[in-house]
Amino acid sequence: MSLIDLHTHTTASDGTATPAELVAMAASKGLAAVAITDHDTLAGLPEARAAGAEHGVEVIAGVELSVADERGSIHLVGLFLPDTPGPLAERLDWLRTRRHDRNRRILEKLAALGVPLQYESVTALAQGAVGRPHIAQALLAMGAVTSFKEAFTRFLGAYGKAYVPKDKLPLPEAIELLHAEGGLAVLAHPYLLGLSGPALAETVARYREAGLDAMEAFYTEHSQYQTLEYLALARKLGLAASGGSDYHGLAKPGVELGRGRGSLRIDIAVLDVLRARRERLLASGSSLPQKELDDAAAQR
Repeated sequence: MSLIDLHTHTTASDGTATPAELVAMAASKGLAAVAITDHDTLAGLPEARAAGAEHGVEVIAGVELSVADERGSIHLVGLFLPDTPGPLAERLDWLRTRRHDRNRRILEKLAALGVPLQYESVTALAQGAVGRPHIAQALLAMGAVTSFKEAFTRFLGAYGKAYVPKDKLPLPEAIELLHAEGGLAVLAHPYLLGLSGPALAETVARYREAGLDAMEAFYTEHSQYQTLEYLALARKLGLAASGGSDYHGLAKPGVELGRGRGSLRIDIAVLDVLRARRERLLASGSSLPQKELDDAAAQR
């Protein structure tokens, strides 16, 4: 069995392994392919591609987007992005600017709570996009908390005292942007929807109508029952299945690249199906750049 991991994070966003380190780790674990899906940035992809060529690991260019939906917030993983992105890059720049604004508002709330923290001390901990894990790391370094978990529970999580909501792209725009780049839109970690049965099917069907291509059936936190439910729903709705560990390194202790918490297995056949789906989209001319259409035609 050739194994893969299609959901990972590096120091380009909130992971603790550099892109090169992550790809080298994938090689050491015998993974055939790994997708780099950092939050709101493509900055780690050139380094990851170079490491992939060195170690013989296929690197899938990706990104993870926070998306606004009528239910609140969901995450989309984009896969198979081009070397030179188009309109998506501009929107990612906007999201990163808004992320900095959010971080500063979080620090203002922390200061009002008697926990003063300089933004420079946070940015010094990040090699790429700055996010809440870096603020948690700074809080830990100054002794304000004793663990990442405490930082999010007390201050940074959705119910924390310093929480600030994140700016998000509307679902239709996010899917359209990914398709315009020749990529696929994948619903990340569907267990976070907190839904099952008819309610889950109705919600994911609505995403499918908006252009969703796949859902992450294989995921670190999914139970066996949830994995089977998501696979069945994907088949029913004509969606492809995807999967990944959501590896962040030390920022998510206990989550191993390619293995999640130890039992995750994602066969390369999953990647083959996703790739075939993308080729069908390219052939159909569904909101894709002319270059991608020309390349697809030349291959037929």
